[in-house]
Amino acid sequence: MLDIRAIRDDPAAFQARLAARHDGSGDLIHEVLACDETRRKAETEKQALQSQRKQTSKEIGALRGKGEDTAHIEAEVKKIGEEIRILDERADEAERRQTQLLLTIPNLPHENCPVGEDENANPEIRTWGTPPPLAAPRDHVALNESLGLIDFEGATRLSGSGFSVLRGRGARLQRALIQFLLDVQTRDHGYEEVAVPHIVSRDCLVGTGQLPKFEDDLYSTENGELFLIPTAEVPVTNLYRDTILAEEDLPIKMAGHTPCFRREAGSAGRDTKGIIRMHQFDKVELVQIVHPDRSYEALEELTGHAEKILQALELHYRVIELCTGDLGFGAAKTYDLEVWAPGHGKFLEVSSCSCFTDYQARRMKLRFKDADGKNRFCHTLNGSGTALPRLMVALMEQHQQPDGSIRLPAPLVPYAGMDVIA
Repeated sequence: MLDIRAIRDDPAAFQARLAARHDGSGDLIHEVLACDETRRKAETEKQALQSQRKQTSKEIGALRGKGEDTAHIEAEVKKIGEEIRILDERADEAERRQTQLLLTIPNLPHENCPVGEDENANPEIRTWGTPPPLAAPRDHVALNESLGLIDFEGATRLSGSGFSVLRGRGARLQRALIQFLLDVQTRDHGYEEVAVPHIVSRDCLVGTGQLPKFEDDLYSTENGELFLIPTAEVPVTNLYRDTILAEEDLPIKMAGHTPCFRREAGSAGRDTKGIIRMHQFDKVELVQIVHPDRSYEALEELTGHAEKILQALELHYRVIELCTGDLGFGAAKTYDLEVWAPGHGKFLEVSSCSCFTDYQARRMKLRFKDADGKNRFCHTLNGSGTALPRLMVALMEQHQQPDGSIRLPAPLVPYAGMDVIA
């Protein structure tokens, strides 16, 4: 959520920064300020009436002490009370509308964020490795026909399209990857492993920015008050909702493995082959809560932690920075890691690493007490470390052998208990 005081001080700056998103959100700044003006005016008038009522009440007491009739003054006090009630309702309604608007306005893009309308304007920052020299690469679906790692028909019988069943060595491979990802992040990069609930309250999703804007993408239960998590970012970050931390507690670094549940509303026809786009998939998520002065430095660090996974697994990938028009709702700056899938002939996003500045912290009331004793909002970051289905796709397709087997990279072998899937 954006800071209403900062908007009030320089609305033109907010409109200009939001205009770069190309989503019309900057147009809401005028309405936010109109609500703010209505609320503040009503509060000022109410305070004046309360002072008047207090003074009049004193006059009533004095007149009663003299035995004089106070009926006409009491009627005036009653009238003032009714006017205060109306002003209260007006202020409350303006505040509710203002809050609703602020919850639907995205974060400001970083000042140096590349400007563009969509993903076609995302610049490539760097690449790692080279594409494997495969004469006729097969995609993971074709490879699976002989290896039997994924049961698509069984999943369809159970749940319909957009789901998968991993069997035998496929299930073992995913389990090995999950353990490997968690071990690297906790052992080598200092993250605390957390195991969190997979169902959260509406407040949690409002806190991290999925609600109210993206409700159609979520699976809900309990009359829309409980939701299956779309990513571990939601429960992990919300562990510190309504919390005031000590400055020395920062940074907080957490890693968690969870399933993720997404309706994928509006994505019909996109990446429908195999396990590239699923309604349920597993992911290891990285979350950092940091001092505001080092959040962009932390973003570079967190992105590097996700990259280490791809490097250890010997996967060719690239890093792109999202332009203003492709930036996520709550993010101020984002790097996407895209791994090469030779069987599909394209890069697939396996991780999105973002800095949210204080946008989520304001929604969650997540603060820290600085050296001067002042409560300040933390900055939050998260990134996939990484999503499992597309990581498995890249692993299968980049490490496929001429005989149709799949070679496993050395760091993964002790976890999987095999060095080749044949």
